[in-house]
Amino acid sequence: MEYTPWLEKQIIGRMKVENPWWTEGRLSNDYSTMSPRQYMKVFFPLVMSKDPRRALILMGPRRVGKTVMMHHAMQRMIEEGIPAQNIIYINVETPIYNKIFLEQLFGIACSILEKDPTKDSLYVFFDEIQYLKNWEVELKSMVDTYRNIKFIASGSAAAELKRRSDESGAGRFTDFNLPPLTFYEYMHLKGYANIMLPKTIAWGSGTSEIYSTIDINRLNALFIDYINFGGYPEVVFSDKISENPGQFIRHDIIDKVLLRDLPSLYGINDVQELNSLFTMIAYHSGSQFSYEKLSKESGVQKDTLKKYINYLEAAFLIRVVKRTDETAKSYQRETQFKIYLTNPSLRCALFEPLTEQSPEIGNMVETAVYSQWFPRQSVELRYANWRQGRQQGEVDLVGLDISRQKPFWAVEIKWSNLFFNNPGDLKSLNYFMESNKLNEALVTTISEAGWKGLNEKRIYFIPVACYAYTVGENTINQSKSFYGV
Repeated sequence: MEYTPWLEKQIIGRMKVENPWWTEGRLSNDYSTMSPRQYMKVFFPLVMSKDPRRALILMGPRRVGKTVMMHHAMQRMIEEGIPAQNIIYINVETPIYNKIFLEQLFGIACSILEKDPTKDSLYVFFDEIQYLKNWEVELKSMVDTYRNIKFIASGSAAAELKRRSDESGAGRFTDFNLPPLTFYEYMHLKGYANIMLPKTIAWGSGTSEIYSTIDINRLNALFIDYINFGGYPEVVFSDKISENPGQFIRHDIIDKVLLRDLPSLYGINDVQELNSLFTMIAYHSGSQFSYEKLSKESGVQKDTLKKYINYLEAAFLIRVVKRTDETAKSYQRETQFKIYLTNPSLRCALFEPLTEQSPEIGNMVETAVYSQWFPRQSVELRYANWRQGRQQGEVDLVGLDISRQKPFWAVEIKWSNLFFNNPGDLKSLNYFMESNKLNEALVTTISEAGWKGLNEKRIYFIPVACYAYTVGENTINQSKSFYGV
């Protein structure tokens, strides 16, 4: 589209619509009435920070609330005294902005507000920035040019966004990943955080903070709802969407990523093949795979299969978890691995909802626990799986010290109370603890809690919903309170 005075007039009109606080001094009720995500407490200080001078890149999968969190940040800025006319929001996806440079759009906004971008202290939000070609080059140049301006950009094409941020934004961009809702956030948004109680337990040579509950039946029902539908804020907030959350997740998230984002960014030609592979992975989330097995079952060639898995992982739909052995050493040839959905509700969007008694509930409980951990960059997650002669075993979740090839901790994720009264049946966990000189470990249950002895070692049992809630809170708060969490 040719840039003309007529087009500039249309752009000015659109910007005024997108920035109602320029005249009203506050955001529209569409955003102000929504509860902010708990990640705001981590995101907002980065928005306000101007030292070091960097653009903040907010990335994450579709529909996790990136645009809403931007607007909540803007509202809080106004509440804390930042002049409303010093805040600029530009949705790059808007059709009328097509093929117009970021700096041109920024310049028009400054003209409307009669601001001097070389002198005034401004905050500029670019939403869905991946729709502009070579955005990373432009944004880096603007960071270098306008020393008083804080730029914040978001995008849903997370894989491409991350790649370009790393390649062109080194030293100029700070990445912030917003994941699907944690169970901790889900409980707060649903208004049930009051049934959770903080609890201090002795652990190792010190103490750790966990959560228990005053209503385990209510908590478990909410946990099953979270597994089926709870990964996306709109499912919680919208009565219309909550009537058919599976359709919303499938059409607005899965289909758009598989049918639009990945093909356009990576030149994928056989979209049906990619879709079939993802559907198979979603059904078996938490299972152990090999490329040979996946290739045989999906009919996709191994080399193509590896590319597809990389694409799906980069798009935040899945995570590959590597295997370690009983001594916590990694395998030189990664022939087997597990694949988890980053959000358990992706499965329900493709298949029927699960109940507490569904045969697949164990794998999805495990997927839900892993999804609380995935946003952390500082923890190396593994599962342990080994076979030595007749000795075969597995431990579901291991926190690994890569430099020493030693585990910090081990967790068995169970949707069962059976082991609480029979801890001696945890033979794989016992063997792993002995092999790695671990004196304590954790096992999840449906409802039982407390310490049990196991051959001079100690096992702490905790309801899996309480564990997921604890991990989710500590992930957001970036704390290390309970058992590595």
